[in-house]
Amino acid sequence: MTASPNHSDSFSIAGREYHSRLLVGTGKYKDMDETARAIEASGAEIVTIAVRRANIGQSADEPNLLEVLPPSRYTILPNTAGCYDVESAVRTCRLARELLDGHNLVKLEVLGDEKTLFPDVLQTIEAAKVLVADGFEVMVYTNDDPIIAKQLEEIGCVAVMPLAAPIGSGLGIRNRLNILTIVENASVPILVDAGVGTASDAAVAMELGCDGVLMNTAIAAAKDPVLMASAMRKGIEAGREAYRAGRMPAKRFASASSPIEGTFF
Repeated sequence: MTASPNHSDSFSIAGREYHSRLLVGTGKYKDMDETARAIEASGAEIVTIAVRRANIGQSADEPNLLEVLPPSRYTILPNTAGCYDVESAVRTCRLARELLDGHNLVKLEVLGDEKTLFPDVLQTIEAAKVLVADGFEVMVYTNDDPIIAKQLEEIGCVAVMPLAAPIGSGLGIRNRLNILTIVENASVPILVDAGVGTASDAAVAMELGCDGVLMNTAIAAAKDPVLMASAMRKGIEAGREAYRAGRMPAKRFASASSPIEGTFF
């Protein structure tokens, strides 16, 4: 059986409490059944959906993703994946709010180009200002720049989501020190978003003190997505426990596990 989350170690986003620190996407699965089974295995409570690519009610004659991922069970996090300018990102969030009966929690991403899928930071900042002023609770995808992360927090974003590596790359965290600096200076939840490849990458993010990790491709592109979802769940839980336990100091030279003082020979 999959271990249950530690209910004494929750965190909150926009005033709502969550126990699973693994957030998952819904793209790239072979069908809705696999999507539902993988997300079930992940233990995630927050599920992000690309409004421009998935049907959540805008196409009445197509299968609705919310039929297998009901909002009564999951916090639905509409995102602006595929948006490359402020106007399209803002319009997508407003569409999601209409489709989800006034739902204000969104994930903002404004991309810079199709090859790297790196964020366009300047347009991300502008879009965040517009959305916050319009009453949205904005979780924002950005680069791993501590200065930009702090600016997005000060704008009023409810969570900042620095990338670990390019979206879908599976490279893991490329700049641990930047992520650590962002965490140390934050007053809102910090969640690594993009670039995780396997469970050890998720554990590293949690060991750095991140509040959570959002991933999609690392699960959906695995040979066995349902099994990988379970592995990611355990990696998140192990990394969080290690962070709370406080690791031993790293040392340059050996230190015997058993002290040699007072030995009989």
